[in-house]
Amino acid sequence: MKILKYLLFLLLIVIIAGSIYIATKDGTYKIESSKVINAPAPMLFGEVADLSNWKNWDAWSSIEGIDMDVIGEKTGENAAINWQAEEIRDGRIVTTSVIPYSRLQQALLMQTIIGEAEGLITWSFVPEDDGTRVTWTLEGEQSFKEKLAFTIQEQNLAEVFQPVFEESIEDLEQNVIRKMEAYSISVDGVTEHGGGYYMYTTTAARLGEVNTRAASMVEQVRLYMEQNNISISGPPLIIYNQRDDRSGTTIFSTGVPTPSQVITPAGSEILNGYLEPQKVVKTTLKGHHKNTAEAWERTYRYIEENGLLVDPLGQPFEVLITDPVEFENPAQWVTEIYIPVE
Repeated sequence: MKILKYLLFLLLIVIIAGSIYIATKDGTYKIESSKVINAPAPMLFGEVADLSNWKNWDAWSSIEGIDMDVIGEKTGENAAINWQAEEIRDGRIVTTSVIPYSRLQQALLMQTIIGEAEGLITWSFVPEDDGTRVTWTLEGEQSFKEKLAFTIQEQNLAEVFQPVFEESIEDLEQNVIRKMEAYSISVDGVTEHGGGYYMYTTTAARLGEVNTRAASMVEQVRLYMEQNNISISGPPLIIYNQRDDRSGTTIFSTGVPTPSQVITPAGSEILNGYLEPQKVVKTTLKGHHKNTAEAWERTYRYIEENGLLVDPLGQPFEVLITDPVEFENPAQWVTEIYIPVE
């Protein structure tokens, strides 16, 4: 009987000591994963802010038997996503604060074996030289029951969530890059181009440098037109005065259309030109400018396959329908290619 009392007394001491240990144990936690992704901040922000995208990269969504649903609005404050799963506990994420292109805050509510756990999720998007640093943070304060639960489990809270965060950000990067890399080429066939006047400046470059060089040249021409009250009547164009695909070099002019002829002063770097109305083969590229080489190749192939002849006196040109500054996703850029034919 005395032995039983001693055992009960010893057990009581262990319980009290354990409770004191758990109660005094620091329950604050902060789990974070960060990565620089070669993509613009607005695009990455939009990918995360739209909760309907989470199923494409959130590592939780790859768990067998999980069912994720967007509740109500998919973006903005109060947008929410719920999940039910067989292997993990049910949960919900609710967007509570939105600072466009730079920061998101969300409330995490998750069912555990000892009740409901809460946490604060913060996403930050900071532009850097090589892209955007995306940081995903989960922080909060564990209750006594939660500290007890993770004390007796094989893994602590950080060990459970850290791999999920890291895998999710890797998948986020791949998903966004895949969206940015998407492109399509459509050879639209023979058409008539109406021509017209344009203000321009000229330089020489390698073919791979044309679009990079053209961007600053367009700004130079537009600034001149603004300072001299010259009207703009269409999207900018790149005219190939000389183009050698074999050597990969070109002399080209970057122009901005204007409705009428403009006389420029002697010595001006910005001049006025005129594009004659002409018969052309038109191709539309939707996607990054790095795909223009393929678009040109397919256009020339169309000309050959259809028994057409390139006009030796004509100057092929491109029209930059979309402004890359206004469209963060290169997959949305549109370029029209025109090759004059006889």
